[in-house]
Amino acid sequence: MFEWFSAIDIAWMAWTVPVAIFFGLIAVALAVLTVLAVVRPEKPRRGLLRIETTRGDRFFISLLGSAFICIIWIAISVGLGISDIQLWGAMGLGLLYGIAVFRYV
Repeated sequence: MFEWFSAIDIAWMAWTVPVAIFFGLIAVALAVLTVLAVVRPEKPRRGLLRIETTRGDRFFISLLGSAFICIIWIAISVGLGISDIQLWGAMGLGLLYGIAVFRYV
């Protein structure tokens, strides 16, 4: 039934524990944001950027920024010649960035 699945080669993906935790947290955050949108609808607010944003906007901004943090982390690690790249630091920076976005943007 799932013969097509065995043909997909995702060996190039960096499926590590931090990456799995990151995507798991994204799934949990999407579920929480969906429940919050139904239970407590939100009016857009203005933060430091002086543009109106909603929870979804801030979530997208934080995901995009976290992706760039991970890419830059990997680029710096490769540039320094680190062969065993650990993404725990990038995950921590991405989490701090997301908290800042939700608080101040």
